[in-house]
Amino acid sequence: MKNKFDFEKHIRSIPDFPKPGILFRDVTTLLQNKTAFKHALDVMAEKYKNKKIDKVVAVEARGFIFGGAIAHKIGAGFVPVRKPKKLPFKTNSVTYDLEYGTDTLEMHHDAIKPNDRVLRSFGYRRDGQGCC
Repeated sequence: MKNKFDFEKHIRSIPDFPKPGILFRDVTTLLQNKTAFKHALDVMAEKYKNKKIDKVVAVEARGFIFGGAIAHKIGAGFVPVRKPKKLPFKTNSVTYDLEYGTDTLEMHHDAIKPNDRVLRSFGYRRDGQGCC
């Protein structure tokens, strides 16, 4: 699939959010536009449709929007990764550094089985290529 769609014009840039020096990319403007949203999903799914992916793992909240839709489009399961204490079963967690602090994420310890083929991080890239 050739990508000539201008995704950048559908993403709002907000300087100094959540703190000075950070340029936040707001994809809600892309999500609100049915053509842009559909095209973004089509472009991202195209790259993985024949890769025999078993599970797509994505981080809340924007990741759920894209990751769940991509999982559906490529015929895979979906694994949500959430902030601490949001999942009801036994979890594994990781803490990591951000430009503006630290954060922790969790997923169910049994969400991924041995030999699962996993698309482990899903997000939008401005070039429309999908996973980053």
